[in-house]
Amino acid sequence: MTGNDNPYAGSFGNQMTASASFGGQPPAAAPPSGDLIKETTTANFAKDVLDASRQQPVLVDFWAPWCGPCKQLTPVIEKVVTEAAGRVKLVKMNIDDHPSIAGQLGIQSIPAVIAFVGGRPVDGFMGAVPESQIKQFIEKIAGPAVDDSKAEIEAVLADAKALLETGDAENAAGLFGAVLQADPENTVAIAGMVDCMITLGQIVEAREALTSLPEDLAKDAGISAVAKKLNQIEEARKLGDPNALEQRLAANPDDHEARLMLAKIRNVEGDRNGAADHLLTIMKRDRAFDDDGARRELVSFFEVWGPKDPATIAARRKLSSILFS
Repeated sequence: MTGNDNPYAGSFGNQMTASASFGGQPPAAAPPSGDLIKETTTANFAKDVLDASRQQPVLVDFWAPWCGPCKQLTPVIEKVVTEAAGRVKLVKMNIDDHPSIAGQLGIQSIPAVIAFVGGRPVDGFMGAVPESQIKQFIEKIAGPAVDDSKAEIEAVLADAKALLETGDAENAAGLFGAVLQADPENTVAIAGMVDCMITLGQIVEAREALTSLPEDLAKDAGISAVAKKLNQIEEARKLGDPNALEQRLAANPDDHEARLMLAKIRNVEGDRNGAADHLLTIMKRDRAFDDDGARRELVSFFEVWGPKDPATIAARRKLSSILFS
C-alpha cells in the first residue's frame, strides 16, 4: 500500500477531531501494559477490535516476523501506547498467520496501523514513523491526556453537550470518553456517553451500558433521564407504522389509543411539539383515558427533554391551561 493508494493517508484525525486537554495535575498512572497491548486472531478480531473500540480507540498494528520496519516500529508504538495511560489500546495482528482482515482493508504494505473507533476504521498510517508522529496520531484519535481537574472537566463536559446538541455525537463521545478516563464515575459523562450511543443508533450497546451500572449510579437523575429516553425508543419501535396510525385518526379523531401511540413515535422521531400536541389533544377530549395516561406520558417526555427545552416550556403552558381552566 503506497501513500497514493492508502485510504487513510493524510486524513488521520479528520473523522473525530474533538479532544480534551486537562492541565495542572499529572495524568493518572497507566494501566498495566498487558491490558493495553495484545495479539489477536481472525476469530477474535471482532471482540478485540470492533467491540473494544466502542469503549475506547483501538490501534491495530498489522505486521509480520520477516518485516524489518515492523521490528523498528514495535518498541516505539508500544512505548507510546503505554505512556498514553489507557486512552488507546494496541492490538497486533500477524498477517502471515491471519491475512484476511488485512486483505479486506486493502493493506498491501506493512507495517500498517489502522485506528478503529466505534466499531469502524477511521484513520491510519504506514511505515516505521517516528515517536513524535505516533504521539500526534494518538492525540488526533483520542485527545491529549486528561486529569481530574474539576473546573476543566466541567468545561469539557459543556463542550461535549454542545456537540451532542448539534448532532455531532461522535466527537461528543470522544470528549465524554476523555472525562471518563479521568473520572470513571462521572455521572454526567456516563449519561452523555449513553446518549451518544442512542444518537448513533447503538441501542443494544446503550442498553448494555446502562445495565452494567452499579445501582447507586443508575439512580442519578441524568442517567435516569437517558434510561427513560432509551425506554421510549424501545417502546416506540414496537408500536407499528405511524402512517397506519394517522389513517386511524383520520377515520376517528377520538381513537385515543392510536393518538397515544403516535405521540410516542413522534417523540422518538424528534417531533417533540407534535408529540406533545397529540397528548394534549387526548387530555382535552378525555382526561380519564388510560387513567390520565396522556398527562403521565407528557410528564415522562418532560423528564427526558429537560425543563429548559422549548418544547417542554410550550407544552407546560398548554398543559396548565387545560388543568386550571
